[in-house]
Amino acid sequence: MKLFRFDDGRIGMQAGQESYDITDALGIDTKMWPPVQMVQVIRHFCESAPAVLEHPKTRRIDLDAVRLLVPIEWPNKLLAMPVNYVAHGAEMNSANRADLNGFFLKANSSLSGPNDAVVLPDLPGREIHHECELGIVIGKGGRNVSRADAYKHVFGYACLIDMVVRGKEERVMRKSYDTFCPFGPWIVTADEVPDPGNLQTRLWVNGELRQDSNTKDLIVDIPGMIELISRVATLYPGDIIAAGTPAGVGPVKAGDRMRIAIDHVGEMTLDVR
Repeated sequence: MKLFRFDDGRIGMQAGQESYDITDALGIDTKMWPPVQMVQVIRHFCESAPAVLEHPKTRRIDLDAVRLLVPIEWPNKLLAMPVNYVAHGAEMNSANRADLNGFFLKANSSLSGPNDAVVLPDLPGREIHHECELGIVIGKGGRNVSRADAYKHVFGYACLIDMVVRGKEERVMRKSYDTFCPFGPWIVTADEVPDPGNLQTRLWVNGELRQDSNTKDLIVDIPGMIELISRVATLYPGDIIAAGTPAGVGPVKAGDRMRIAIDHVGEMTLDVR
C-alpha cells in the first residue's frame, strides 16, 4: 500500500490501482495542531487498515486530480546519516563515515512535499548541493533495537533529497533551511519493497543523471542504522531516517529541475527557485 497526504491535509491510501480518501473513515481532524495526523495513522495502521477500505466514509479518488503534500509534516525526529557510501566520502575528501560518526538531525521544518519547490537561500558565492537518499519511516517505536529485529520497526520507505549548503557552519544549520528536505511523494509500506538492501537510487538535474547507486553499497545498512540510532534515542512511529547519499552530489541553481527515483518506492520532480 501507499499512504499519502493531499489537498488540505487529507489522508489517502492506494491499494492496488485504486486510491482512496480515508480521512473521514479514520476520524481525522485536518485542522489539528500540531499536524501529527499521519504520525497517528502510522501508529495505529495495523489496527485500522484492514477495515478502512470497507468503511462507508471511505471514498475513491483520482490520484492525478489531487495535489500531493509532504507525507509526514511533523515527525518526532528527522534523522540522517553522514557519509554512508565510500565513493561519496572519496568525492568529498572526507574522513567522516557513518560507522564512525553516527547520525545527525535536520530541522523538521525543512521537510517539503513533491509539489513544493526547493527554495534556495540568498547566499551569494555559496554552493548548494543535492543529495539523493532513501527515506526510512519508523512504524514501531523502541530503544536498543537489535539488528535481528530492526525491520520489524520499519513502516515504509519514501524518496528523500537532503539539500545542503557547502561551508564550515554546523552541518545541522547548513541542512535545515526550509524546503531542504523534499520527501515523498508517498510512503510505500514495507511489504511492497521486496529487498530494501538492494534498491537502485537515482537523481537527475535538468535531465542529466548525477547520482546512480544502490543501497547494497551502504556502509551502515538499514538494520545497522536502526540499531545504532536506537542505542541513543528512542525511536517513535513516524520518525524519518535519511539513509545517506551516494557519490555524484553537485550544485543546483534557480531554474533547475531535479528528479529523484528509487526502485519500488517512487519518484519526484522538483523545481529549484
